[in-house]
Amino acid sequence: MDKVGIGLVGCGTVGSGLVRNLPEANRLLQQRLGIGLEIRAVAVRDLAKQREGLPIPPVADWKAVISNPAVQIVVELLGGTKDSFEVAKAAISAGKPLVTANKALLAERGQELIPLAQKAGVPIYFEASVAGGIPVLKALREGLVANQLLGLHGIINGTCNYILSRMAEEGSDFAPALQQAKELGYAEADDRLDVDGIDAAHKAAILCLLAYGFLPPFPKVPVEGIRSLAAQDVSFARQLGYTIKLLAVVRPVGADRAEVRVSPTLIPARHPMAAVHGVFNAVSLVGNLSGPVQFTGRGAGPDATSSALLADLGEAARHLRDKSPGPVLPAGGDKIRLIEPGDSVGRFYVRFDVRDQPGVLAQIAGIFGTEKIGISSVLQPEGHGADSVPLVFLLEPAKESSLQKAVAAVQKLPLNRAPARILRVEDLA
Repeated sequence: MDKVGIGLVGCGTVGSGLVRNLPEANRLLQQRLGIGLEIRAVAVRDLAKQREGLPIPPVADWKAVISNPAVQIVVELLGGTKDSFEVAKAAISAGKPLVTANKALLAERGQELIPLAQKAGVPIYFEASVAGGIPVLKALREGLVANQLLGLHGIINGTCNYILSRMAEEGSDFAPALQQAKELGYAEADDRLDVDGIDAAHKAAILCLLAYGFLPPFPKVPVEGIRSLAAQDVSFARQLGYTIKLLAVVRPVGADRAEVRVSPTLIPARHPMAAVHGVFNAVSLVGNLSGPVQFTGRGAGPDATSSALLADLGEAARHLRDKSPGPVLPAGGDKIRLIEPGDSVGRFYVRFDVRDQPGVLAQIAGIFGTEKIGISSVLQPEGHGADSVPLVFLLEPAKESSLQKAVAAVQKLPLNRAPARILRVEDLA
């Protein structure tokens, strides 16, 4: 078979990594699949920007890439959801398989895009959209296809994991850890997508699609980032035997509901996921047949992402060569809906700053008892000075709405000195 023609739309950091790694990957693809790839058209937003290694001059009009008869597979690397959606839609209309690393496109506009692709019979490949070089989507789609997934947890944003690792190891506050991440190139100047949990939530939505055939309405996914996390909470978590990670959780709730959320979460320090440091990612899941499975590796960067892109390109080229249909997305999720946030049941870490006087613990414990919330541990650190001290509770499983009601009642007491800090706890059993 002749080399398969590739058209790139967007050639920033990820695209440059793809271009750089293509020659060596081609040798392996030819050896293993009998397939070769060739870049035959490239469109970029800024023609003045120097890009090394491009085999052909880029153009500004992405439509010229898709309409090029020498292009058989379109790779969309623009990011965002507006222009990228138009590119994806045009590729599908042209009958050309689409390969993308764009998690925002799939999470926010997948409910429009996926039906278009299914109706046209054009496959979409998106392994690179989640966890970089970790082939977790392929594992869900193929290796674990006979399993009923009982739950999935993911550390899927390397920037946040790096910041939390620094906070845990150095005892630093959030701001200096974020600044260090920016200086090392792990965080963008505009850090909101990463630090506020949006990037991880995009990936969680895609994991839900592969795990349960259900793409949740993105605005309804509860998302909390790490910006307000304090060094003292990292320290208290460690004293309780836990580590704090920005965790994505995807799990079924009964037969027709699912929970998808992203939040800073206490996980047991003895669990393997607690040892995932720096910019590395991890996805842990439980199948009814496989039991616990964990994937760990580099979650971002041009090399890790191009590894996933090249794997998708090889698969897409093989399907073109064999004239076989591409991968089928899971079905059956049309009857599933997200649970309401207040209906979520879990364990919680709650820190109050309270007046240092006798009887405070009993008063707060009584309020938790009224809401039928059990207490598993209490931490009363000394030596904080003045008349205000932190009081930390690790709670038994409770409904989130009940927890919020109890916390609101505590905060009305005259003994309360500051807003409570609430964090999720996942025991990952």
